[in-house]
Amino acid sequence: MTDARIAAAETLADLRAGTLLDAAFDRRAAGLDARDRRWTQELLYGMLRCRSRLDALLGERVRGGLVRLDPDLTDLLRLGAYQLFHMGSVPPYAAIAQTVELAKQRHGIGASKLANAVLRRLDRERDDLSSETPADPIAALALKFSHPRWLVARWVARWGAEETAALLEANNHQAPLVVRPFGVVREQLEAMLEASGVVVEDAPLVRDSLVIGGGVGLRELGAFQQGLFFVQDPAATLVTQYASFPIDARVADLCAAPGGKAVELARTARFVIAADTSLARLGRLRETISRLELSNVHPLVSDARSGAIAPLDAVLVDAPCTGTGTFRRHPDARWRLTPNDIAILAATQRSILHAAASTVAPGGLLVYGTCSLETEENDAQVETFLAGHPEFTLEPPPEGAVPAAVLDAGRLRVLPQRHGTDGAFAARMRRRTD
Repeated sequence: MTDARIAAAETLADLRAGTLLDAAFDRRAAGLDARDRRWTQELLYGMLRCRSRLDALLGERVRGGLVRLDPDLTDLLRLGAYQLFHMGSVPPYAAIAQTVELAKQRHGIGASKLANAVLRRLDRERDDLSSETPADPIAALALKFSHPRWLVARWVARWGAEETAALLEANNHQAPLVVRPFGVVREQLEAMLEASGVVVEDAPLVRDSLVIGGGVGLRELGAFQQGLFFVQDPAATLVTQYASFPIDARVADLCAAPGGKAVELARTARFVIAADTSLARLGRLRETISRLELSNVHPLVSDARSGAIAPLDAVLVDAPCTGTGTFRRHPDARWRLTPNDIAILAATQRSILHAAASTVAPGGLLVYGTCSLETEENDAQVETFLAGHPEFTLEPPPEGAVPAAVLDAGRLRVLPQRHGTDGAFAARMRRRTD
């Protein structure tokens, strides 16, 4: 068995235990070389994006269906099937033999025989594969694009079937790597990257960000080591541009980790308090602060619900959320999320917003944002907050702060299916002086 496939199996075991994909992958792939790491990431992330379709094919060839199998064995079959149909670099015999050996090691000879029979049948029938299309149009969309039906139903009710299909398709594309220049202008960074053999393209919506071609080892680039850029999707950049905090303002980012928005705010702020409940997650921000040589960003371990920070000129609440706008980056999230999570997170968001109100000085700005697409986490939160805090009023950003295409009644609304980026929402609110 290859180390890469073992790492993939162990990562999926971590997911079933509740670990997030990025953290699990980083842990299990730590010992792999760069090539094997990229291969393993392609296998894992790709399989999760196709899971429903793979399950439909596998389930028809397992007596009694996948539900009767150990979840770990089901994941091994998914990995094998993904290699058969979606990884042209893997010969069918290798996909089958490696999966069979993994099944034998982890579950015994009976499991290995089942894996061998199922995958060989899939390989034999690859030219005639078809799954029955559900009569229910929402279930059909969910199967075609490999998303949970309950989420598809929500989105169809909001946007209709055609636009929802565009969103689902966007979620199944690999997210590009987008970087922001720091300490240099875009043209300088572009020239440095191209001199290092990196292919760069324009990023959507944010004119000075750059899309970097795949397969690049960021940490090996001189521009990275010199602190001349950091990674940030245009949707996240737009949140800070929409915020339009005053130059030389005293700023807090109350849910800061991993820290990209705090770095962006530091371009013009006098200082930025970058607060988060997780010391471990703030570790990534500390690394970025050191690499970029930032002197005005100050990490702080603090619960945003405590309201423990003295009133400041401007406060960003980048609230914990379902992350439904970032499914292309986190394909595990679609399978981890439940309807109850929306209500639970909405309650947390209300608590944070209520506490954040006390950290904004009179005349100051409070910006609430998420990377969610869900109304309960976005517009409903803002309306509830404004109804309970009459000292705040909604205030659109200055003209030209962000493209008009992402403004909706003064609020920021970035949608993957319309804008080609992650999803994001933000609302900008001013505290009265009287």
